[in-house]
Amino acid sequence: MNETIRVLMQRKSVRQFEKKDIPADVKQAILEAAMRAPTAGNSMLYSILDITDQKLKDLLAETCDHQPFIATAPLVLVFCADYRRWYRKFLQAGYDAPKPRLSDFILATNDTVIAAHAACVAAESLGVGSCYIGDILEQWETHQEVFGLPEYVAPVSMLVFGYPTQIQKDRKQTSRFPQKMIVFENGYHDLTEEELDEYYDNEKAIAFCKRKYTSDFALEMERSSKEILKNWMGE
Repeated sequence: MNETIRVLMQRKSVRQFEKKDIPADVKQAILEAAMRAPTAGNSMLYSILDITDQKLKDLLAETCDHQPFIATAPLVLVFCADYRRWYRKFLQAGYDAPKPRLSDFILATNDTVIAAHAACVAAESLGVGSCYIGDILEQWETHQEVFGLPEYVAPVSMLVFGYPTQIQKDRKQTSRFPQKMIVFENGYHDLTEEELDEYYDNEKAIAFCKRKYTSDFALEMERSSKEILKNWMGE
């Protein structure tokens, strides 16, 4: 197994960090890796907010579904889908470009998450743990205000970074679904009832749905996502 595959296979989310700063050169390497990520037509439809103000970290720990460990992370990066830079340039150049559409939002979101994961993998290779915070989609109005987000800029992903504690290093990885449930050759395979039964225990599936899809934070994420799209598309 080569080093790149090893890093990808051994990575796990880290939510407890040593009280140790991330050196400037390591942070810079993480940011540079993010900016070398694949991007649609080299358009780089994202911006990265480097959150260094502890008051903002404390706020994010509350607005992102009340997760205190966010405030303890030495490095917090908010990844924003950003079409504003190009839209303003098109207008500056005298071209009557269309306002951002849903397809532009989806493309920018792809660019943004790809850049975030490049940062995630780069950090892992340097011994820095990380955790994705999807809850940055919550509390849109608050995040828009505190970060000064204008039209056509929206936070779609967040990563917190730090050196993992020994407990985190020793913690087992979470399991993944078997490949046969995920990878299909040449076309989609709709799982049979028997395969679904094998896929996940019914009681666990119900508990998972309650926790991830019908909980208060999930409903807030849905509300905020709709508001983000309204802002993006001017509706």
